[in-house]
Amino acid sequence: MKNIIRNSLFIIIPLFYFLIVTISSCSSTSQIAQQSSGAQLWGENCVRCHSSPSPESFSNSQWDVAVTHMRIRANLTEEETEKILEFLKSAN
Repeated sequence: MKNIIRNSLFIIIPLFYFLIVTISSCSSTSQIAQQSSGAQLWGENCVRCHSSPSPESFSNSQWDVAVTHMRIRANLTEEETEKILEFLKSAN
């Protein structure tokens, strides 16, 4: 019985640590998103993979489609997505 408890602790403790680290990193990412403007988020996220077109390049509806698609690919939060869209649409 003692071995079962001891072995369980070797699994539970690292799992608990992983959850704490994951939760704390999510909250810090959220704080960064809250402090960043749409223009900053657009520059930081979109140019990681490709050169981004000028905000005036597309209409609002075209940006809606592009940003919705890229939200999934770039793993953006809803708040980040909304800020980026607001920035891009402000150029039209």
